[in-house]
Amino acid sequence: MRTDSSPGTLPAREHLPAATAGTPVLDVVIPVYNEEKDLQPCVRRLHDHLTRTFPYPFRITIADNASTDTTPLVARRLAERVPEVRNFRLEQKGRGRALRTVWSASDAPILAYMDVDLSTDLNALLPLVAPLISGHSDLAIGSRLARSSRVVRGPKREFISRAYNLILRGSLQARFSDAQCGFKAIRRDVAQILLPLVEDTGWFFDTEMLVLAERAGLRIHEVPVDWVDDPNSTVHIVKTATDDLKGVWRVGRALATGSLSLDRLTRPFGDDPRDRDIMDVPKGLARQLVGFCVVGGLSTLFYLLLYTVFRQFGGSQVANALALLVSAVANTAANRRLTFGVRGRGGAVRHQVQGLVVFGIGLALTSGSLFALNTATSSPAHSTELAVLVAANLAATVLRFLLFRVWVFSDRREGDEPANGVTAAPRASAPGAPFPHASSPTYPTGAPQSGGPQSGAPRSGGAAVPHPQTQPLPQRHVVHPHDHHTTNQFRAGEAADGTWRDATMQMLPVRRPHDTDPGDAR
Repeated sequence: MRTDSSPGTLPAREHLPAATAGTPVLDVVIPVYNEEKDLQPCVRRLHDHLTRTFPYPFRITIADNASTDTTPLVARRLAERVPEVRNFRLEQKGRGRALRTVWSASDAPILAYMDVDLSTDLNALLPLVAPLISGHSDLAIGSRLARSSRVVRGPKREFISRAYNLILRGSLQARFSDAQCGFKAIRRDVAQILLPLVEDTGWFFDTEMLVLAERAGLRIHEVPVDWVDDPNSTVHIVKTATDDLKGVWRVGRALATGSLSLDRLTRPFGDDPRDRDIMDVPKGLARQLVGFCVVGGLSTLFYLLLYTVFRQFGGSQVANALALLVSAVANTAANRRLTFGVRGRGGAVRHQVQGLVVFGIGLALTSGSLFALNTATSSPAHSTELAVLVAANLAATVLRFLLFRVWVFSDRREGDEPANGVTAAPRASAPGAPFPHASSPTYPTGAPQSGGPQSGAPRSGGAAVPHPQTQPLPQRHVVHPHDHHTTNQFRAGEAADGTWRDATMQMLPVRRPHDTDPGDAR
């Protein structure tokens, strides 16, 4: 598994500018090997479709990986006759090798690929790349296994495809539905850091890339596709399946041993809305429930062990009270640290006192249950006592979690230090007050060039908006389609004069660079 260094962690996702002069927004790669018959009609059809429907500049790259027929000649003629077509020749076979090589060298902010047989309906291409252009997602895949997909193929390929995806779900805990569909796209800034971690150079390249991206927390967008099987496909199913299974074993072992540096693929703090401290919205409920259930299960076992020991030396009421007292102290301490993330000694005594109050409620429930049992029968069996106590403790557990969350550990207000050591961002106290900002780097969508202007610098014909001094979250661009000279950066709800107004953002239609706005004085 590759462990070589990468450029660094990912920048915050941003919407691509509406127009990028001289640089295509989309680079569609078509990997081919001995496809002299299908290559020209495929490229012609794809070029015609993009010319008619795609609202951004584009490029089609033919990645010829060691073809031995006349495919290189056909690719060279297409590159000479069609301005948007580029030819790339590799002397080694392997679809993964071809994609990695071409994607690594491309300057387009959105990178895609599709099979030369064009089994996937091209109407899915724009929905595939749109979430990447908008900054919503990091990768996008076409899915033949989605409910709304319409697929025509034989039962053999259908069985192999579904069986393979079930293996991925069972072994690598993959949540994407279709790993093998030859219809995928990725943002260039993600590819620059993700591709060095992908080792496979053949058909398993797609699966490995998706598994690593998903494990790193990147967002994968799925598009239902219309797909018609190519009966003349030259893919060797048995060899491909064997190589894929070997790849599943290799990636699973690397993930289990922690030999992959997936922390390189993390986004900056604040890009995820879960990083933000929002008033009146409880955070971490699912994690707290899991932690509380684990602590509660261990506490119940500890309680039953103590009760069995104390029962040898006294009556059931005394044994129950002592077992509950000891386990309640341990339970409060464990939930304080593990479930609710409270560290340090501050408030520990008060939390234990409040925990004892919760213990009193649990004691009343369990003691009342024992009293009712002893009233019903004079000498109940020990197993019956344990069953009644388990049922009573389950009811007391639900009440205990609610009391812990809303009373005992509810003193963690905004401004307290979270468990991960990251301080919450301050908020503006009133409308009209400036929001505290921090200068943060901007990230170009094209290839980095030394000495080039920074994206935050003013361009000709416009002036950059002055940035305040501090900013806890990365800024996002709001680009007007009819303005190609100045990119003014605002936060949602922030006007140009620095005041705060309605946070609703108006969505404008995407226009081509030569389109004009009726309200534009130019």
